[in-house]
Amino acid sequence: MAHTDINTLRGQVFSLPELLRQQYHDLEPKIRTLFSTPEIFSLRKILLSGCGDSYAAAMAVRSSFERLTHLPVEVVSAIDLARFYRETCLGFAPNNPLVIALSNSGTPARVAEAAQRAAGKGAFVLGITGNPASPLGQYASRILSLDIPSFPDAPGTRSYITALLALLLIALRIGEVRDRYTMDHAMAIRQDILDQADALERILPPMDREMRELACSWQHLEAWDFVGAGPDYATAWYGHAKVFEATGRYAMHINSEEWLHLNFFIRSPKKIATVVIASSCNEGLSRTIEVIGYMRTLGRPLLIVTDRLPQCLDTAGLAVALTPVSAFADSLPIVQCAPVNLLIGYVMELLQEKPGRGCEGPWAFARGGAAVRESEIILY
Repeated sequence: MAHTDINTLRGQVFSLPELLRQQYHDLEPKIRTLFSTPEIFSLRKILLSGCGDSYAAAMAVRSSFERLTHLPVEVVSAIDLARFYRETCLGFAPNNPLVIALSNSGTPARVAEAAQRAAGKGAFVLGITGNPASPLGQYASRILSLDIPSFPDAPGTRSYITALLALLLIALRIGEVRDRYTMDHAMAIRQDILDQADALERILPPMDREMRELACSWQHLEAWDFVGAGPDYATAWYGHAKVFEATGRYAMHINSEEWLHLNFFIRSPKKIATVVIASSCNEGLSRTIEVIGYMRTLGRPLLIVTDRLPQCLDTAGLAVALTPVSAFADSLPIVQCAPVNLLIGYVMELLQEKPGRGCEGPWAFARGGAAVRESEIILY
């Protein structure tokens, strides 16, 4: 099958190596001067917040943030931060907590509401957005401005990768200033992040062929299940979102422990496309491998996304997508979504689906993001 212009998701994936290089060289110097040294030393707690892909990016880097900064870190959805997060946990000390709110457009009402409420209660709000004049930009205490080159529209890929990169570089800078590791160690991680671009560029052609072939086999499957633990769960969450956006099929995300409490009960297992994210350095890997065994018993169609195949995993009859190997676990989530997006992009093409159903017919209320932009802002 030759790809066509409808597969904009594939185009975005192939643009990622150059995007990573561009965004690194744009963001790294900006982030070095984003906070003063006293501001960094005053930090006691960090909250990461956003909607959709931004929320997935926050989940993907939470463990890295804690590891790099040695600070407690929470991921809080925008609606929880805006409406439910305890007031006494905002502004409990100068510049605390640091709330990092992400939205490339900066226009979702709930993200703006969360930023406005947190700042009003005394938190320090950093807005990460490509639109400083947006509502998020207006309510944030400070802005990290994104400059992502325009590209044909597709279910969010380039903005997601840029959000991951920005968050990791912020965590690195905070930990570096707070003397959690040497400058040489910080630079080694930064270089490893850049190396992901080169590694992805090398493996994209064979990965593309493999995901195209798998899409031809999976295009008629009725539902999708994405499974992972820890940081891998974030990529599973992101994958299920892309299925909704690109194909409109049923999909779910779940961690590898809960899968054996819930999802294995689902009927017709041979009709469920099952994608397991299994990083080699993930602390939950042993449980994920056990779960793969039960999935095979059920006869589920399986794709394993990993940087290194575990020796104990029998891969006979399994589809495997190998992502770039990293010297540091913190770099792994950056390009982990590439095979997932390629696979879903090809299924979208085969089904001749429009991303987001084209916001046509009963979906017209979502045109231009109106359903998330035009919601009433209420401050609690």
